[in-house]
Amino acid sequence: MVCNCKIQLMRPITLFFAALAAFIAPALLFAVDDAPPNKPQYGEWGFDMAGADFSIQPGVDFFRYANGTWLDKTQIPPDKPAYSLRLAMTDLTEQRLHELMESFSTEQKNKGGNPATLEDKVGAFYRSFMDDARIEQVGAQAIQSELDDVKKAKTRDDLAALMGRTATDFDSSLFNYGIEVDLKDPSRYAFYLTQAGLGLPDRDYYLKPDFAAQKTTYGKYVATLLRLVNWPEPDARARDVVDFEMKIAEASWTKAQQRDLVATYNPMSVDELERFTPGFAWKKFLTDAQMPKLTRVIVAEKSAFPKLGEVYAKAPLQTIQAWHAFHIADNSAPYLSKPFCDAYFELHSKTLSGQKEEQVRWKRAITAVSGGDFGVGDRFGTFGTMGFGVGQLYTAKYFPPEAKAKIESLVANLKAAYRARIEKLDWMGDATKKEALKKLDTYTIKVGYPDHPRDYSKLAIDPNDLIGNVKRCAQADWDFYTGSFDGLVDKSRWGMTPQTNDAYNGSLRDIVFPAGILQPPIFDANADPAINYGAAGGVIGHELTHGFDDQGRKIDASGALRDWWTPKDAATFKARAQVLAAQYSKFEPLPGVHVNGELTLGENIADLGGLTLALAAYRESLQGMPAPVLDGFTGDERVILGWAQAWRGKVSDDYVRKQVVSDPHSPRQFRVIGPTRNVDVWYDAFQVKPDAKEYVAPDKRVRIW
Repeated sequence: MVCNCKIQLMRPITLFFAALAAFIAPALLFAVDDAPPNKPQYGEWGFDMAGADFSIQPGVDFFRYANGTWLDKTQIPPDKPAYSLRLAMTDLTEQRLHELMESFSTEQKNKGGNPATLEDKVGAFYRSFMDDARIEQVGAQAIQSELDDVKKAKTRDDLAALMGRTATDFDSSLFNYGIEVDLKDPSRYAFYLTQAGLGLPDRDYYLKPDFAAQKTTYGKYVATLLRLVNWPEPDARARDVVDFEMKIAEASWTKAQQRDLVATYNPMSVDELERFTPGFAWKKFLTDAQMPKLTRVIVAEKSAFPKLGEVYAKAPLQTIQAWHAFHIADNSAPYLSKPFCDAYFELHSKTLSGQKEEQVRWKRAITAVSGGDFGVGDRFGTFGTMGFGVGQLYTAKYFPPEAKAKIESLVANLKAAYRARIEKLDWMGDATKKEALKKLDTYTIKVGYPDHPRDYSKLAIDPNDLIGNVKRCAQADWDFYTGSFDGLVDKSRWGMTPQTNDAYNGSLRDIVFPAGILQPPIFDANADPAINYGAAGGVIGHELTHGFDDQGRKIDASGALRDWWTPKDAATFKARAQVLAAQYSKFEPLPGVHVNGELTLGENIADLGGLTLALAAYRESLQGMPAPVLDGFTGDERVILGWAQAWRGKVSDDYVRKQVVSDPHSPRQFRVIGPTRNVDVWYDAFQVKPDAKEYVAPDKRVRIW
C-alpha cells in the first residue's frame, strides 16, 4: 500500500489511500511500551541480511536480491491473503489492541450498567462482537427491520430513499456520497457523489472473461445470502441481481478514469442533478442521507450518471428490491451468525483474495471496533467503528508526546530536502518552480494522533446489541461530518485513525503519519541512519511527491483545483509520466497479468520521488563527511536496501489479480524494481551493467522530481 493524493471523501466513501510514514533518526524515542532494544530489530544495522539472496544479480531482480531468501522461506498465514514485514507491524498493533480491549471489556462487565467512559464503550462494543452465542441466537433477525423496509417499498422512489442511508445503515446505493474539502473553494466543504452499486471489486470482474469464475461464484453467493434472509425465489433473484450489476458495470468508469481530478469535478445544483439523472429520486435520497437542505453537489463520473439512472429506471422493482436485500445482508454479514460469516469469508476473503482460513473471532472483533481493512477490501472495518476513540486510548499508552514532537521536526528536514530538489530541476521553468515551492511550503505534517480527540460522550453502546452498536457508531460518525458541513474547513482534522499502519497525503495539503506506522522496518531507533532514510525517509518523500504526481500537480498552493503550470512544463511532465506508465504496463506479476501503468501512475511517480529524495536527503545529512561502509555496503547501497526491505512481502495470486484491476498501487516487487531502475545512483552503487535484465539506458530513465 501507499498513499494517493486524490481527495479523501469523508464517510461513507472510504478512500483512505494509504502509504507509509515518517523520517526518523536513531536518537528518536522508540514508540513502544519500553525503551528500544540495544540493537536493531532486523540484522546488525537495520537490514536483514539473512532474508536477502545475494546470489541474484541486482540488475536481474533487485527485489529478490534484497528479499529472496525471506520470500522462499515465508509462508502466507492461512488467515491472511498476504504477508509482509508491514503486516508484521500490524500484527504487533493488533496484539496491543487485543490486550487493551480485553481489559476494557472485563472492567466494563464488572462495573455493569450503561457504559459511560470511552474505555467502557470500547470494551462493551468489543464484548458485543465476542458474544457469539447471542449473535447465533438472533441470526438474521438482527437486520429484519432493514429488510422489512425494502419489502414495504412500493416504488423506485421509495428504494432510492433507502439508498440514502448508506452512511448510517447497511444499505447500499448506485451512488456513493461523502463530504470533503471543495477543490474549487478549499475553505469550505462540499458534498461529493460517485458511482457505486457493484458487489465485486471492479467493473472488470463483470466484463472481462478473466474473471468468469469469480463472477459465477459471486452469483452463488448472492443466492446464498438471499436464502439466508428468506427472500422469495433466491436463485432467480440472484441471477437478476448479477444481471443488474452487469449493466451498472457497463455504465461505470474505469478505475484509471476515476483518478482524474479535473474530470471528476462537476458541480451542479440539486435541481440540475435531477434533470441530469432522470428516473432517480435525488431529493428523497438526500433527505435520507440527512442532507435535506443541500442545494449543490459535485458529481464525479459525470457521463456515467445518466446511464446509471437509466439502468435503474428500467430495472424491474423486484430486481431492485432483491439487490437491496442482498447488499444489506452482505454489508452486515461479518456481524451476523455463522452461516453469514462463512459465506462472506468464502467470497470476499477466499475467492477474491486467496485467503485460506478465516481470522479468529477476536481479530475480527478488533477490526469491527477499531477499524482497518486487512486485505479484504470491502466495507467491513471501514464502517460503524470507534476508530478514533480506540486511537486515543492506543496512543495514550504506546505513543508518548515527546516522540510526536521529534518526528515532526525530523519530517521537516525531508521537506527541506525536497525544496532543494525542486530548485535544481533542469526541466522546469522558473514560473512553475515558484508555484511548486509555494505549494510545498503550505504542507502541514501531522504525526501520531490528532490534536483534538473525537467526542464519543453521546454515543450509546450496548454490550448485547452488536448490529445496533455498528449503526450507532456509523450515525455518530456521519453526524460528525454533517455537523460541520456549513462551517469553515477544519485543517486539524484527520482522515485516518492513529493506530492505522499507513499514511496519506490529503486534500488539505496535509501529510499524515499515524502512530501505527512508526515501527521497524519503517522506523527503527537503533538502525543505521541510511536504513531509516531509505525506509522512513523514502516514504515521506513518497507522500510529499504525491502533491506533485499526475493528479496532485493539479492542486495549487491554496488547495484549489487550478492549472498553475506553464504549457511547456506541463507538456514535459506529461511526456515523462507517460514513459513511466509505459514501463510499468510491461510488468507482469503473473503470466498474462499486467500492471496497469495508467491506474498506478500516481503511486509510481511517488515511489520514484520517494527513493530519489531519500538518497538526496541522506547524502545531505552527511554534511560532507564520507558515509561509513557496513559489511561491505556503502551508504547509498544501504539507503536503497532500506527501501527494498520496507516492501518485503508476498501475496496470493488471487490477491494480485484483484489488485491489478482495482488498486492504484503496483504489486510490491515493482515498487522496488520500478523506481530503482530509473535512479542513476542504483546503477553506480550496485554496478548494474547494460547487459542486465532491468538495465535502462540513461536517456530512457524517467527523471521527474
